[in-house]
Amino acid sequence: MKIHRGIPSGAIRRIGGLYRLGRNVHHSPMTISLPFPLVPKRLLLVALATLSLPLLPSAMVAEDARLAPPKDLNGYFPFDPPASLEAWQTRKEEVRRRVLVSQGLWPMPTKTPLNPVIHGRIERDGYSVEKVYFESAPGFYVTGSLYRPANPKGKVPAVLLAHGHWQDARLSLREPTRVRAQIAIGAERFVRGGSTLHQSLCTQLARMGCVVWQWDMLSDSDSIQIPREVVHRFAKQRPEMNTTENWGLYSPQAESHLQSIMGLQTLNSIRSLDFVLTLPEVDPTRVAVTGASGGGTQTMLLAAVDDRIALSFPVVMVSTSMQGGCTCENASLLRIGTGNIEFAGLFAPKPQGMNTADDWTRELSSKGFPELQALYELHGKKDNVFLLRGEHFKHNYNAVTRSAFYTFLNKHFKLGFEAPVIEEDFEPLTGAQLTVWNDEHPAPKAADPDFERELLRWFTEDAEKQLQEATTTAEGIETVLRPAVETVIGRTYEDAGKVAWELDDKEDRGDHLEMSGTLHNETHGEDIVVLWQYPKKWNGRVVVWLGDTGKEALRNDEVKTLVAGGTAVVGADLLFQGGEAVTQTRVVENPREFAGYTHGYNHSLFAQRVHDVLSLVTFLRNTKVGSHPSPEHISLVGRGQTGPVALAARALAGAAVDRAAVDTGGFRFGEVLDYRDPMFLPGGSKYLDLPGFLRLNGDLPLWVEGEGEKPAGELAEWLAK
Repeated sequence: MKIHRGIPSGAIRRIGGLYRLGRNVHHSPMTISLPFPLVPKRLLLVALATLSLPLLPSAMVAEDARLAPPKDLNGYFPFDPPASLEAWQTRKEEVRRRVLVSQGLWPMPTKTPLNPVIHGRIERDGYSVEKVYFESAPGFYVTGSLYRPANPKGKVPAVLLAHGHWQDARLSLREPTRVRAQIAIGAERFVRGGSTLHQSLCTQLARMGCVVWQWDMLSDSDSIQIPREVVHRFAKQRPEMNTTENWGLYSPQAESHLQSIMGLQTLNSIRSLDFVLTLPEVDPTRVAVTGASGGGTQTMLLAAVDDRIALSFPVVMVSTSMQGGCTCENASLLRIGTGNIEFAGLFAPKPQGMNTADDWTRELSSKGFPELQALYELHGKKDNVFLLRGEHFKHNYNAVTRSAFYTFLNKHFKLGFEAPVIEEDFEPLTGAQLTVWNDEHPAPKAADPDFERELLRWFTEDAEKQLQEATTTAEGIETVLRPAVETVIGRTYEDAGKVAWELDDKEDRGDHLEMSGTLHNETHGEDIVVLWQYPKKWNGRVVVWLGDTGKEALRNDEVKTLVAGGTAVVGADLLFQGGEAVTQTRVVENPREFAGYTHGYNHSLFAQRVHDVLSLVTFLRNTKVGSHPSPEHISLVGRGQTGPVALAARALAGAAVDRAAVDTGGFRFGEVLDYRDPMFLPGGSKYLDLPGFLRLNGDLPLWVEGEGEKPAGELAEWLAK
């Protein structure tokens, strides 16, 4: 075993400016307390070398940021306002694209005919209620209630109401004893009206002259095609749905195609807006959306991605704290590097209101809302964002909060009512009166797993068709495919970061020097252990050689040939390489087997390894080390599981890598059957799978094995061209 300053080779890893012992950095080493700040580096290394166990000084716990426990929905999600509108516009487009990609809406699924059915009109005092169902996708029904003012004058405003997680959904009423308890604390005004917050909102708004559409969340009320056990209570992977064909929701295949409950609900929100705008009396310039809890989440996302919304009022969900606990409020890729405050910010500078309660929003007035005000002020519209303080109430959309919404809507849509607008009482309708299904309008089959499979198949085929068509042109590749892949991987070459080099050891090997050390990505807080084979008669060319054994992949005859010819070769331990192979990736501490709880907040291991390759390339292209200039020519080689990683990195780095040679082994993301597999990548299959990365490489020199006939000639000779 080679000895480095008295310490086993590979046993010291510098992490975040400190030093860690133990080559398998994902294992938890024993610790020892030493006065590290007072000990020079060399003396510290000598002292540690006398120890026979892998030890980590307690003063050195700072690490590569990716070694920290993965972030989850209960983390902290602050928002930093931009310095300029120009900077915000760039950031806004990035986050908006992330929302669309994560929801399976990039490209937008084909908008098939809604085929709306409106029936069962009920006349009430000053308004009417009708039963509605339409198809957001073929055979996929959106159900709800349509409220209209009795005598509309000209074009009238419209309000979309997303109901969220409430016991009193569209077809149910709260018990009088519960309502009286709310009246006693000032949360409600009437026993009758207070029995249903949804009908209260719809009735009052219709009486104010608005058309109101209140639709069902998946599995609630008349939405019966996907059961509640799948939509809201999913806990364990379903083997019968986890297949490479005809898969179901939550499977690795569904995640790889970015198909989720949340995405289906976001699509239903968009198609609900489509439906409302078909109504002849609706003013398309005055359309608002509101909802609370899960409905607040839907409100934020619809307002963020659809410019047709003119006013937004998300209730009890805008927060730097908990981001939404249900499976229907989470999706892979959604909140990586962002969160609900920034989602609300995407709506600026249009009018937007929100509230606090005795829940995860309780600190909004000091954490999050001031930053939203600053963003609105940057647009010159500080007064367009409003916060109702209500920490003395539990999680709610009560009469006090509803009044704030009516008043806010009245002000910005110029409805002409005296402020504040106070709710009036009414006689609620029963579930039997509101349900859209009856003998003349029979319900679709309930909780049908075959329908679930067929629905996902339709989305898969529709996306495949659109992407195949888009990528027939260079413009389509650059405007549709590339932005999507950049979001899926989570980093571009331009954003790879500032990378610095630290030498740990240098040894003379005759015709070349062997150097080991660490690359520190100072922008992203990431470290990469590397090994160089550096010819004494360097020809200005570098090959980055990647394999499943990390930097040890350099120990082969092809590398020797390259080095003998004057080419420098560098190997690297990508994240969690350099030790025992990782067979299952980390997930957050949540017992429910849903990839979105982890990958909605954290990059996949595959993506993080691509980040490492981008760091390597940007270092080589942009950094001069001592007397050594940057290389004139850079090649990239990837074999084993790093073949697809290298291919993805080259697709993003473009011409920064002169030549790339990859062995894909015929790998496809669509064949991964475990969301903890190191090769699992949310969105990996949707964007044409591995062939999509090949298309992004364009006409750049590329040597590919594993995709058919092996290239002619020797690899080393091709790399030397």
